[in-house]
Amino acid sequence: MMKDLSMLTPLMRRGSEFLGVKYPIICGAMTWVSEPKLVSAVCNAGGFGCLAGGNAPCDILEKQIHQLRELTPNNFAVNLITIAPAYKDHLAMLDRVKVPYIIFAGSFPKEKEIAAAKATGAKVLCFASTVSIAERMIRFGADGIILEGSEAGGHIGHVSSMVLIQQVLYKFHREIPIFIAGGIGTGKMMAHLLTMGAAGVQLGTRFVMTEESTVHPAFKEAFRHANARDAISTPQYDQKLPVVAVRALRNRGTDLFGQLQLRLLRELEAGTIHRAEAQEEVEKFWIGALRRAAVEGDVDNGSLMAGQSVGLVDKVMTVRELIDELLEGAEDELVELKAKLCGC
Repeated sequence: MMKDLSMLTPLMRRGSEFLGVKYPIICGAMTWVSEPKLVSAVCNAGGFGCLAGGNAPCDILEKQIHQLRELTPNNFAVNLITIAPAYKDHLAMLDRVKVPYIIFAGSFPKEKEIAAAKATGAKVLCFASTVSIAERMIRFGADGIILEGSEAGGHIGHVSSMVLIQQVLYKFHREIPIFIAGGIGTGKMMAHLLTMGAAGVQLGTRFVMTEESTVHPAFKEAFRHANARDAISTPQYDQKLPVVAVRALRNRGTDLFGQLQLRLLRELEAGTIHRAEAQEEVEKFWIGALRRAAVEGDVDNGSLMAGQSVGLVDKVMTVRELIDELLEGAEDELVELKAKLCGC
Protein backbone atom coordinates (compact mmCIF):
# COMPACT_ATOMS: atom_id res chain seq x y z
CA MET A 1 0.00 0.00 0.00
CA MET A 2 1.26 3.47 -0.91
CA LYS A 3 2.40 5.41 2.13
CA ASP A 4 0.89 8.76 3.12
CA LEU A 5 2.14 11.54 0.80
CA SER A 6 0.86 14.47 2.87
CA MET A 7 4.04 16.52 2.51
CA LEU A 8 4.61 15.73 -1.16
CA THR A 9 1.08 16.23 -2.46
CA PRO A 10 0.95 20.05 -2.05
CA LEU A 11 4.28 20.39 -3.90
CA MET A 12 2.98 18.27 -6.78
CA ARG A 13 -0.34 20.10 -7.10
CA ARG A 14 0.66 22.67 -9.72
CA GLY A 15 2.27 20.15 -12.05
CA SER A 16 -0.49 17.60 -11.52
CA GLU A 17 -3.19 20.12 -12.37
CA PHE A 18 -1.30 21.43 -15.41
CA LEU A 19 -0.80 17.92 -16.84
CA GLY A 20 -4.16 16.61 -15.62
CA VAL A 21 -2.55 13.61 -13.92
CA LYS A 22 -2.11 12.32 -10.38
CA TYR A 23 1.68 12.66 -10.29
CA PRO A 24 3.77 15.19 -12.32
CA ILE A 25 6.32 12.53 -13.27
CA ILE A 26 6.92 12.60 -17.01
CA CYS A 27 8.29 9.65 -18.95
CA GLY A 28 10.35 11.36 -21.63
CA ALA A 29 9.66 10.53 -25.27
CA MET A 30 12.38 8.20 -26.55
CA THR A 31 12.41 7.04 -30.16
CA TRP A 32 11.93 3.23 -30.46
CA VAL A 33 11.20 3.15 -26.69
CA SER A 34 8.22 5.37 -25.89
CA GLU A 35 5.57 3.40 -27.76
CA PRO A 36 1.97 2.74 -26.66
CA LYS A 37 2.70 -0.08 -24.22
CA LEU A 38 5.18 1.90 -22.12
CA VAL A 39 3.34 5.22 -22.45
CA SER A 40 0.00 3.73 -21.38
CA ALA A 41 1.63 1.96 -18.42
CA VAL A 42 2.99 5.31 -17.21
CA CYS A 43 -0.38 6.99 -17.67
CA ASN A 44 -2.26 4.19 -15.92
CA ALA A 45 0.14 4.38 -12.97
CA GLY A 46 -0.71 8.07 -12.50
CA GLY A 47 2.24 9.56 -14.35
CA PHE A 48 2.44 11.41 -17.66
CA GLY A 49 3.55 9.44 -20.72
CA CYS A 50 4.83 10.90 -23.99
CA LEU A 51 4.45 9.08 -27.29
CA ALA A 52 7.57 9.52 -29.42
CA GLY A 53 6.75 10.82 -32.91
CA GLY A 54 10.37 10.48 -33.93
CA ASN A 55 10.76 9.67 -37.59
CA ALA A 56 7.64 7.50 -37.80
CA PRO A 57 5.59 7.73 -41.00
CA CYS A 58 2.51 9.86 -40.37
CA ASP A 59 0.06 6.96 -40.69
CA ILE A 60 2.03 4.86 -38.19
CA LEU A 61 2.05 7.67 -35.62
CA GLU A 62 -1.69 8.15 -36.08
CA LYS A 63 -2.29 4.42 -35.51
CA GLN A 64 -0.17 4.57 -32.34
CA ILE A 65 -2.25 7.48 -31.03
CA HIS A 66 -5.46 5.48 -31.56
CA GLN A 67 -3.86 2.42 -29.96
CA LEU A 68 -2.76 4.48 -26.98
CA ARG A 69 -6.28 5.81 -26.49
CA GLU A 70 -7.53 2.22 -26.30
CA LEU A 71 -4.95 1.42 -23.62
CA THR A 72 -5.48 4.40 -21.33
CA PRO A 73 -8.21 6.98 -20.65
CA ASN A 74 -5.65 9.34 -19.13
CA ASN A 75 -3.78 12.36 -20.47
CA PHE A 76 -0.65 11.91 -22.57
CA ALA A 77 1.52 13.92 -24.95
CA VAL A 78 2.77 13.39 -28.48
CA ASN A 79 6.38 14.41 -28.96
CA LEU A 80 7.27 15.98 -32.32
CA ILE A 81 10.85 16.15 -33.58
CA THR A 82 11.24 19.45 -35.42
CA ILE A 83 14.09 18.11 -37.57
CA ALA A 84 12.32 14.88 -38.57
CA PRO A 85 11.46 14.45 -42.26
CA ALA A 86 7.76 14.01 -41.45
CA TYR A 87 7.61 16.83 -38.88
CA LYS A 88 5.26 19.11 -40.84
CA ASP A 89 3.01 16.17 -41.70
CA HIS A 90 2.93 15.15 -38.02
CA LEU A 91 1.89 18.65 -37.00
CA ALA A 92 -0.80 18.79 -39.68
CA MET A 93 -2.12 15.37 -38.66
CA LEU A 94 -2.52 16.52 -35.05
CA ASP A 95 -4.84 19.25 -36.24
CA ARG A 96 -7.17 16.44 -37.26
CA VAL A 97 -6.37 13.79 -34.64
CA LYS A 98 -6.64 15.85 -31.48
CA VAL A 99 -4.35 15.10 -28.55
CA PRO A 100 -4.29 16.87 -25.17
CA TYR A 101 -0.60 17.81 -25.15
CA ILE A 102 2.10 18.39 -27.78
CA ILE A 103 5.79 18.52 -26.93
CA PHE A 104 8.32 19.96 -29.36
CA ALA A 105 11.79 18.44 -29.35
CA GLY A 106 14.82 18.10 -31.62
CA SER A 107 15.52 21.70 -32.50
CA PHE A 108 13.33 24.58 -31.35
CA PRO A 109 9.94 25.35 -32.90
CA LYS A 110 9.07 28.58 -34.63
CA GLU A 111 6.45 30.87 -33.14
CA LYS A 112 3.95 30.00 -35.86
CA GLU A 113 4.44 26.27 -35.19
CA ILE A 114 3.68 26.70 -31.50
CA ALA A 115 0.61 28.74 -32.48
CA ALA A 116 -0.49 25.98 -34.88
CA ALA A 117 -0.12 23.36 -32.15
CA LYS A 118 -2.11 25.44 -29.66
CA ALA A 119 -4.79 26.02 -32.30
CA THR A 120 -5.50 22.25 -32.22
CA GLY A 121 -6.65 22.68 -28.62
CA ALA A 122 -3.53 21.07 -27.15
CA LYS A 123 -1.34 22.48 -24.42
CA VAL A 124 2.22 22.92 -25.65
CA LEU A 125 5.48 22.16 -23.86
CA CYS A 126 8.88 23.08 -25.26
CA PHE A 127 12.37 22.00 -24.28
CA ALA A 128 14.94 24.55 -23.20
CA SER A 129 18.65 23.90 -22.72
CA THR A 130 19.76 27.52 -22.14
CA VAL A 131 18.25 30.59 -20.53
CA SER A 132 17.94 32.36 -23.90
CA ILE A 133 16.00 29.43 -25.40
CA ALA A 134 13.71 29.33 -22.37
CA GLU A 135 12.99 33.03 -22.77
CA ARG A 136 12.28 32.56 -26.48
CA MET A 137 9.90 29.63 -25.94
CA ILE A 138 8.00 31.58 -23.28
CA ARG A 139 7.79 34.57 -25.62
CA PHE A 140 6.53 32.32 -28.42
CA GLY A 141 3.65 31.14 -26.26
CA ALA A 142 4.68 27.79 -24.75
CA ASP A 143 2.34 26.69 -21.97
CA GLY A 144 5.11 24.85 -20.13
CA ILE A 145 8.87 24.34 -20.28
CA ILE A 146 10.92 21.16 -19.94
CA LEU A 147 14.28 22.41 -18.72
CA GLU A 148 16.82 19.78 -19.78
CA GLY A 149 20.38 19.66 -18.54
CA SER A 150 23.33 18.12 -20.36
CA GLU A 151 23.22 15.08 -18.03
CA ALA A 152 20.26 13.77 -20.05
CA GLY A 153 20.45 11.05 -22.69
CA GLY A 154 19.97 11.40 -26.43
CA HIS A 155 20.22 14.82 -28.10
CA ILE A 156 21.34 17.35 -25.47
CA GLY A 157 22.52 20.88 -24.89
CA HIS A 158 25.73 21.85 -23.14
CA VAL A 159 24.58 23.35 -19.82
CA SER A 160 24.12 21.23 -16.70
CA SER A 161 20.85 20.99 -14.82
CA MET A 162 22.54 22.53 -11.77
CA VAL A 163 23.22 25.78 -13.63
CA LEU A 164 19.91 25.82 -15.55
CA ILE A 165 17.98 25.51 -12.31
CA GLN A 166 19.61 28.71 -11.07
CA GLN A 167 19.36 30.55 -14.38
CA VAL A 168 15.86 29.55 -15.46
CA LEU A 169 13.84 27.78 -12.76
CA TYR A 170 14.44 30.41 -10.09
CA LYS A 171 13.65 33.20 -12.54
CA PHE A 172 10.56 31.91 -14.33
CA HIS A 173 8.86 29.25 -12.18
CA ARG A 174 6.14 31.63 -11.01
CA GLU A 175 5.42 32.65 -14.59
CA ILE A 176 5.15 29.23 -16.23
CA PRO A 177 5.22 25.56 -15.14
CA ILE A 178 8.78 24.24 -15.48
CA PHE A 179 9.60 20.53 -15.44
CA ILE A 180 13.22 19.50 -14.84
CA ALA A 181 14.94 16.81 -16.91
CA GLY A 182 18.47 15.44 -17.00
CA GLY A 183 20.23 13.35 -14.38
CA ILE A 184 17.17 12.64 -12.23
CA GLY A 185 16.98 9.11 -10.90
CA THR A 186 15.63 9.26 -7.35
CA GLY A 187 12.69 10.50 -5.36
CA LYS A 188 15.10 12.40 -3.13
CA MET A 189 16.15 14.58 -6.06
CA MET A 190 12.53 14.99 -7.13
CA ALA A 191 11.65 16.30 -3.66
CA HIS A 192 14.35 18.96 -3.72
CA LEU A 193 13.45 20.10 -7.24
CA LEU A 194 9.82 20.53 -6.21
CA THR A 195 10.82 22.60 -3.19
CA MET A 196 12.84 24.83 -5.53
CA GLY A 197 9.79 25.60 -7.65
CA ALA A 198 9.72 22.85 -10.27
CA ALA A 199 6.24 21.79 -11.37
CA GLY A 200 7.49 18.22 -11.84
CA VAL A 201 10.26 16.08 -13.27
CA GLN A 202 11.01 14.15 -16.44
CA LEU A 203 12.91 10.86 -16.48
CA GLY A 204 13.93 8.74 -19.45
CA THR A 205 16.74 6.35 -18.60
CA ARG A 206 14.95 4.86 -15.60
CA PHE A 207 11.81 4.18 -17.64
CA VAL A 208 13.91 2.25 -20.16
CA MET A 209 14.64 -0.13 -17.30
CA THR A 210 11.03 -1.17 -16.73
CA GLU A 211 9.25 -4.39 -17.58
CA GLU A 212 6.84 -2.52 -19.85
CA SER A 213 9.69 -1.09 -21.91
CA THR A 214 9.91 -3.17 -25.09
CA VAL A 215 13.57 -2.48 -25.87
CA HIS A 216 15.81 -5.47 -26.54
CA PRO A 217 16.99 -7.32 -23.39
CA ALA A 218 20.61 -6.68 -24.40
CA PHE A 219 19.89 -2.93 -24.35
CA LYS A 220 18.64 -3.15 -20.75
CA GLU A 221 21.55 -5.35 -19.76
CA ALA A 222 24.01 -2.75 -21.09
CA PHE A 223 22.26 -0.11 -18.97
CA ARG A 224 22.37 -2.33 -15.89
CA HIS A 225 26.14 -2.71 -16.08
CA ALA A 226 26.96 0.89 -17.01
CA ASN A 227 28.43 3.59 -14.79
CA ALA A 228 27.55 7.28 -14.98
CA ARG A 229 30.90 8.05 -16.62
CA ASP A 230 30.13 5.58 -19.44
CA ALA A 231 27.38 7.90 -20.75
CA ILE A 232 29.43 10.34 -22.82
CA SER A 233 28.41 13.16 -25.15
CA THR A 234 29.62 13.24 -28.74
CA PRO A 235 31.90 16.09 -29.81
CA GLN A 236 31.53 18.46 -32.75
CA TYR A 237 34.75 18.33 -34.75
CA ASP A 238 34.30 21.46 -36.84
CA GLN A 239 31.77 24.32 -36.95
CA LYS A 240 31.48 23.73 -40.69
CA LEU A 241 29.29 20.79 -39.71
CA PRO A 242 27.11 21.80 -36.76
CA VAL A 243 25.84 18.71 -34.95
CA VAL A 244 23.69 18.40 -31.86
CA ALA A 245 25.56 16.53 -29.12
CA VAL A 246 24.22 13.09 -28.28
CA ARG A 247 24.79 11.38 -24.93
CA ALA A 248 25.08 7.61 -25.15
CA LEU A 249 27.08 4.77 -23.68
CA ARG A 250 30.52 4.57 -25.26
CA ASN A 251 30.82 1.69 -27.73
CA ARG A 252 31.89 1.13 -31.31
CA GLY A 253 28.82 3.05 -32.43
CA THR A 254 30.22 6.28 -30.96
CA ASP A 255 33.48 5.65 -32.81
CA LEU A 256 31.55 5.12 -36.04
CA PHE A 257 29.87 8.48 -35.55
CA GLY A 258 33.25 10.14 -35.24
CA GLN A 259 34.34 8.52 -38.50
CA LEU A 260 31.12 9.73 -40.18
CA GLN A 261 31.78 13.32 -39.11
CA LEU A 262 35.31 13.21 -40.51
CA ARG A 263 34.09 11.80 -43.83
CA LEU A 264 31.36 14.42 -44.13
CA LEU A 265 33.82 17.21 -43.33
CA ARG A 266 36.11 15.99 -46.12
CA GLU A 267 33.16 15.99 -48.53
CA LEU A 268 32.12 19.47 -47.43
CA GLU A 269 35.66 20.68 -48.01
CA ALA A 270 35.67 19.11 -51.47
CA GLY A 271 32.28 20.62 -52.26
CA THR A 272 30.68 17.26 -53.05
CA ILE A 273 27.95 17.68 -50.44
CA HIS A 274 25.96 20.59 -49.03
CA ARG A 275 25.79 21.26 -45.28
CA ALA A 276 22.05 20.50 -45.10
CA GLU A 277 22.66 17.12 -46.76
CA ALA A 278 25.50 16.40 -44.35
CA GLN A 279 23.34 17.20 -41.35
CA GLU A 280 20.60 14.96 -42.73
CA GLU A 281 23.12 12.12 -42.96
CA VAL A 282 24.00 12.70 -39.32
CA GLU A 283 20.35 12.37 -38.27
CA LYS A 284 19.89 9.27 -40.42
CA PHE A 285 22.90 7.75 -38.67
CA TRP A 286 21.34 8.24 -35.23
CA ILE A 287 17.93 6.96 -36.36
CA GLY A 288 19.48 3.74 -37.65
CA ALA A 289 22.00 3.34 -34.84
CA LEU A 290 19.36 3.68 -32.13
CA ARG A 291 17.12 1.15 -33.83
CA ARG A 292 20.00 -1.34 -34.11
CA ALA A 293 20.60 -1.18 -30.39
CA ALA A 294 17.10 -0.72 -28.94
CA VAL A 295 15.16 -2.98 -31.32
CA GLU A 296 17.70 -5.41 -32.77
CA GLY A 297 19.97 -5.70 -29.74
CA ASP A 298 23.24 -4.72 -31.47
CA VAL A 299 24.72 -2.99 -28.44
CA ASP A 300 28.21 -2.89 -29.95
CA ASN A 301 27.50 -0.99 -33.17
CA GLY A 302 24.17 0.64 -32.33
CA SER A 303 23.52 3.72 -30.22
CA LEU A 304 22.89 3.20 -26.52
CA MET A 305 21.37 6.61 -25.80
CA ALA A 306 21.39 7.04 -22.02
CA GLY A 307 21.61 9.82 -19.47
CA GLN A 308 24.20 9.90 -16.73
CA SER A 309 21.49 8.67 -14.36
CA VAL A 310 22.26 5.25 -15.87
CA GLY A 311 24.72 5.02 -12.99
CA LEU A 312 21.73 4.91 -10.62
CA VAL A 313 20.08 1.97 -12.39
CA ASP A 314 20.83 -1.61 -11.41
CA LYS A 315 17.59 -3.53 -11.93
CA VAL A 316 14.43 -3.80 -13.99
CA MET A 317 11.10 -3.09 -12.29
CA THR A 318 7.53 -2.38 -13.32
CA VAL A 319 6.46 1.16 -14.13
CA ARG A 320 4.20 1.21 -11.08
CA GLU A 321 7.04 0.06 -8.83
CA LEU A 322 9.27 2.80 -10.23
CA ILE A 323 6.69 5.54 -9.69
CA ASP A 324 5.93 4.26 -6.18
CA GLU A 325 9.65 4.26 -5.40
CA LEU A 326 10.01 7.86 -6.59
CA LEU A 327 6.99 9.05 -4.62
CA GLU A 328 7.96 7.29 -1.41
CA GLY A 329 11.56 8.46 -1.71
CA ALA A 330 10.39 12.03 -2.20
CA GLU A 331 8.05 11.90 0.80
CA ASP A 332 10.78 10.42 3.03
CA GLU A 333 13.18 13.17 1.97
CA LEU A 334 10.66 15.90 2.76
CA VAL A 335 10.04 14.41 6.21
CA GLU A 336 13.78 14.32 6.83
CA LEU A 337 14.20 17.87 5.53
CA LYS A 338 11.46 19.14 7.84
CA ALA A 339 13.17 17.47 10.79
CA LYS A 340 16.46 19.16 9.90
CA LEU A 341 14.84 22.58 9.54
CA CYS A 342 13.01 22.46 12.84
CA GLY A 343 15.92 20.83 14.66
CA CYS A 344 13.83 17.82 15.65
